Amino acid sequence: MMGVSSTCKDGSTKIAMDNGKYVRYTPEQVEALERLYHDCPKPTSMRRQQLIRECPILSHIEPKQIKVWFQNRRCREKQRKESSRLQGVNRKLTAMNKLLMEENDRLQKQVSQLVYENSYFRQQPQNATNLATTDTSCESVVTSGQHHLTPQHPPRDASPAGLLSIAEESLAQFLSKATGTAVEWVQMPGMKPGPDSIGIVAISHGCTGVAARACGLVGLEPTRVAEILKDRPSWFRDCRAVDVINAMSTGNGGTIELLYMQLYAPTTLAPARDFWLLRYTSVLEDGSLVVCERSLNNTQNGPSMPPTQHFVRAEMLPGGYLIRPCEGGGSIIHLVDHMDLEPWSVPEVLRPLYESSTLLAQKTTMAALRHLRQISQEVSQPNVTSWGRRPAALRALSQRLNKGFNEAVNGFADEGWSLLESDGIDDVTVLVNSSPTKTMGVNFSYDNGFPSMSNAVLCAKASMLLQNVPPAILLRFLREHRSEWADSGIDAYAASAVKAGPCSLQVSRAGNFGGQLILPLAHTIENEEASTSLFDHLGFNIFSFLFMEIIKLENMGYREGMLMPSDVFLLQLCSGVDENVVGTSAELIFAPIDASFSDDAPIIPSGFRIIPLDSGMDASSPNRTLDLASALEVGPAGNRTSGDLSGRSGCTKSVMTIAFQFAFEMHLQENVASMARQYVRSIIASVQRVALALSPSHSGSHPGLWPPNGTPEAHTLARWICESYRCYLGVKLFENEGSDSILKTLWHHSDALMCCSLKALPVFTFANQAGLDMLETTLVALQDITLEKIFDDNGRKTLCSEFPQIMQQGFMCLQGGICLSSMGRQVSYERAVAWKVLNEEESAHCICFMFINWSFV
Repeated sequence: MMGVSSTCKDGSTKIAMDNGKYVRYTPEQVEALERLYHDCPKPTSMRRQQLIRECPILSHIEPKQIKVWFQNRRCREKQRKESSRLQGVNRKLTAMNKLLMEENDRLQKQVSQLVYENSYFRQQPQNATNLATTDTSCESVVTSGQHHLTPQHPPRDASPAGLLSIAEESLAQFLSKATGTAVEWVQMPGMKPGPDSIGIVAISHGCTGVAARACGLVGLEPTRVAEILKDRPSWFRDCRAVDVINAMSTGNGGTIELLYMQLYAPTTLAPARDFWLLRYTSVLEDGSLVVCERSLNNTQNGPSMPPTQHFVRAEMLPGGYLIRPCEGGGSIIHLVDHMDLEPWSVPEVLRPLYESSTLLAQKTTMAALRHLRQISQEVSQPNVTSWGRRPAALRALSQRLNKGFNEAVNGFADEGWSLLESDGIDDVTVLVNSSPTKTMGVNFSYDNGFPSMSNAVLCAKASMLLQNVPPAILLRFLREHRSEWADSGIDAYAASAVKAGPCSLQVSRAGNFGGQLILPLAHTIENEEASTSLFDHLGFNIFSFLFMEIIKLENMGYREGMLMPSDVFLLQLCSGVDENVVGTSAELIFAPIDASFSDDAPIIPSGFRIIPLDSGMDASSPNRTLDLASALEVGPAGNRTSGDLSGRSGCTKSVMTIAFQFAFEMHLQENVASMARQYVRSIIASVQRVALALSPSHSGSHPGLWPPNGTPEAHTLARWICESYRCYLGVKLFENEGSDSILKTLWHHSDALMCCSLKALPVFTFANQAGLDMLETTLVALQDITLEKIFDDNGRKTLCSEFPQIMQQGFMCLQGGICLSSMGRQVSYERAVAWKVLNEEESAHCICFMFINWSFV
């Protein structure tokens, strides 16, 4: 039963019933109904009757009339929310349209300038010799063709008037980049404008240094935006510190500040950068707020800053932020970052890191926009995550993890780090820090009363060059298969620096952070002390590319002679796992934490950072992997699988930095240093084996012709599968079984094919691409999946009853049903066939399943 409601002038409400009868509610009755609606928008019949009994003013209204009132009230609420959402989308589209119109005007100006320059060149003499002998004309032509962003001006002094002159010049140059044609901007690959996009992002083409520009809409007022962006360490994770050396007000209401900024080095193979800057904040005539920055150098005769040891002085060319108030609230912001990072100071192989405008855009310009949008969302939709903390608190934790890892990688002497003498092999660098600020908070005692007297921190770090392994794939493997490289005893030793009390984390709940739902995952990972160890995961997205999670490693056990916790908790930060984002660095940073997860818990992070050195590397398929179990076996190199299951390859290079920190007692320094060196070397060896297994083959095979040769075992298994199918069912599995490409045909077959072992607890040993897609896994993780896990209760009963038939008859046919992927998603299939796979000696090798016409429910 539905009705139509209307509100009268006196505040009462009328409900039109289906029979044309109107029910009029008094303001008091409406107020009582509204109170109930806020508590329970959809009350049951018993609750409505209870309301009538508890509220005498509603006693004369029939329950069905109250039911209609609630229906109409929910409908109005839904319409209101939809209207508000559409208004928000409309505001975003309006602002985006304004940005696009400005971008169109800029491009038209750029086209006009290029047309003018083209006609100018056409008017020059065609004889190149004449141009070469005429120095002045040649210089004028070159100068006209190149946009000199830093023209030579007479030196200014360090007086307020001189600084204001530098500031005004910097402002004009910044505005010419933000809204003009001073730099030739090209759209960043993969960035498409829209109401849900981060904004319009462009990178420079053919200018001095590296530059990036972004335009976007944020739901914050201009003054708040400027305040956030000035606090660079809060959003730029490579920024170590920004110190305001001096500040002065200008006559036009602006502010000039002299800044000294330091940036961390991303790897141990390069020195850190620092900047000596002038920052100018002012308000334009149209009300826009402008913050522009530039480096101060000797040519300007301004105030100087002496060089700092272990830092390379880089240059920031005029850039900054143009912030315009937006109609209806919020701000339209233009960001420009323009730097010369002095690539000459790093090894040649690392220079792409310092010559890439794309990398600058991802790490700096886009990071600023993402941070602003995150703050805006937190202001408009304040919420508490299921961790019991505000998003700002979780973001602060992620910053502590990142900062601690950067400090370990750089090892600055002013933070207390000192270098230990090498053991004769320079592959691993070991540093020690015994300063009170570093060891503060790690001197806890266990619940049993035994103290942990750690009074120093040791860091073992190394960097190595990787080839042909996309960072996202390698990092995802390191995250999902910790037992391939980590040692449980050392995990427990690292955890001994913090108090290990009873677990108070509710890891079974899902949570929302950053607007996205991250569900708990459960995996089984191998452990030296126990056959399986529970891997409890609870994560929240900080940004779309960055998320934080808690990992609990159970049953770590007690080591002989050492009292250690049986459960280890790791706070872990993960970024760069999206293979579709080209050129993004990947990080896996983790630190043992106390089970109580207190805000002031000590954090001593360790981890991995993988930075691509080739900006043009191709994106890869999510299932780009191989049978790592066989690839990691010790044996002849020729028997090692070197295929690429994604069908894509390309020569890519990346640099991987590893840094592990351990709290220890000073009298154990020699033993801990030896252990740390050995541990990092073992991790390097594990990573190299994994990288070799994950890298595609370059031995003459064309990238588009996957699979390449593969291992002899793989070809043999493919032949056994086809021959056994033909033997038991009397028909060929494929039409071209006689060709040399049985493995390739089986791999690309549309139906899901998978083999399981003949054990008491059958596990999968092989699957083709369709099978991996159906199970939502990779060949690396396939052997962790048992046969019974993919079937529901009915499927398991059928399998148990029919399994003897496979062993006696050789095959069986299953009716259509439902099975489960490794992620718990339901998969329907039209029918399935299972048959016994025989080897050369005609004995059973495994069971092969084929799921026909499968699809996700």
